[in-house]
Amino acid sequence: MSGEQAGRSAQEEVPIRVLWLVKGLGAGGAERLLVLSARHRGPGVAPVAAYLLLAKNALRGPLEAAGVPAECLGVRSALDLRWVLRLRRLLRHGDFAVVHVHSPIAAVGARLVRATLPRSRRPALITTEHNVWGSHARITRLLDGLTARGCETHLAVSDAVRESLPRRLRAGTEVVRYGIEVAATVARRSERAAARSGFGAGPDDLVVGTVANLRATKGYPDLLEAARVVTERVPGSRFVAVGQGPLAEDLTTLRDALGLGDRFSFLGYREDAPAVMAGFDVFCLASHHEGLPVALMEALALGLPVVATTAGGVAELVSDGTDAVLVPPGRPAALAEAISGLLADPDRRAALGRAAGAHAADLDVTRGVARVEAVYAEAARR
Repeated sequence: MSGEQAGRSAQEEVPIRVLWLVKGLGAGGAERLLVLSARHRGPGVAPVAAYLLLAKNALRGPLEAAGVPAECLGVRSALDLRWVLRLRRLLRHGDFAVVHVHSPIAAVGARLVRATLPRSRRPALITTEHNVWGSHARITRLLDGLTARGCETHLAVSDAVRESLPRRLRAGTEVVRYGIEVAATVARRSERAAARSGFGAGPDDLVVGTVANLRATKGYPDLLEAARVVTERVPGSRFVAVGQGPLAEDLTTLRDALGLGDRFSFLGYREDAPAVMAGFDVFCLASHHEGLPVALMEALALGLPVVATTAGGVAELVSDGTDAVLVPPGRPAALAEAISGLLADPDRRAALGRAAGAHAADLDVTRGVARVEAVYAEAARR
């Protein structure tokens, strides 16, 4: 081997230093995908995570356990612009070849910081859109659209997310679907009895469950209204929700006002949501906006029949009448009708569950991670 070839070989073996930048490390879908990316990354990538919000740190431990250091930029609100100065300091001294941003407000700051660095120190910039454009606040959309540049690499987690983007961004955006740890999730099916015991369900109870943060985009008022109707129609039916968020108090008040009591349980954040989901009879997602929901992929791998809205990328994972019952977002009456009909028909539940589980292998996370790492290599070369 010549000296030049040896030099090239040594250079190729040096992992690409990547900064994963996200608004927070709370237990949301995008953040959970970072943990999966950490667990399944290849040897050619050396990521470090940075996040803005002090309070959003639930997944810092799992991320670091997977070998990815995490640094908090130390603010309580994204409006506290000190995080921008701290990000600049991190990029000046971190020798990162790539910055991969996973939230639009963080992308705005990253673009501004990058522009202030010497050209020789500017990392390649990659952004991933995890939710449809309309789900973001108007000011976020405005700033994101104004600062986005053609020199960036734009990714989206689903066709629906890509199609929701402004035309200027849409044309150059690649869809990269992430996934889940399929084998580990499928193995949870055997934990059904333990899961039901954990949330107090009896052997004859019919449990409708959801996994979604307690935010406006997740459609919880619709689900609660549907639950009121379903629990009146279907004896033994009850609802379970896994998730946390700013609407926790409001939703508990609404539940009590609707007279649901212990027929609708909020379990809060659970580190291992699939273990809880194993005890569901039906998985439900009432979202108004979605990108490509991780919890829905886990429900499919668990072989659960699904009732969901047609929000975002949901229809890219399931088909109405084949492995799910789909209804329009914001229609609690339609949601109640779909859930009631499924609870009353055990044969149909079983058929939908079998169909859901049949394509679980297509949801494996390693494909998406490998493609993203190939994008890192392309961006670093440029």
